[in-house]
Amino acid sequence: MNEDTSARLGKIESNLAHLEHQVEELNGVIIAQGKLLERLKKEVQRQSTAMESMELERIKGNNVKPPHYQ
Repeated sequence: MNEDTSARLGKIESNLAHLEHQVEELNGVIIAQGKLLERLKKEVQRQSTAMESMELERIKGNNVKPPHYQ
C-alpha cells in the first residue's frame, strides 16, 4: 500500500471509531430518555387517577339529596 492509501485508510478508521463512540453515547441518552418517559407516564397516570377520584368526590358532595330522601 502506498502512503496516500494508508493515510486515507487511517483517517477512515479514525472517523469510524469516532462515529461508533457517538452511537454508543446516543444509545445511552435514548435509554435514559426511555426510562424517564416511562416514569413520567406512570406519574401522569397516578395524578390523573387521583384527580378523577377528587372530582367524583366533589360531584358527590354537590349532589344534595332532596329532603324526602333523607
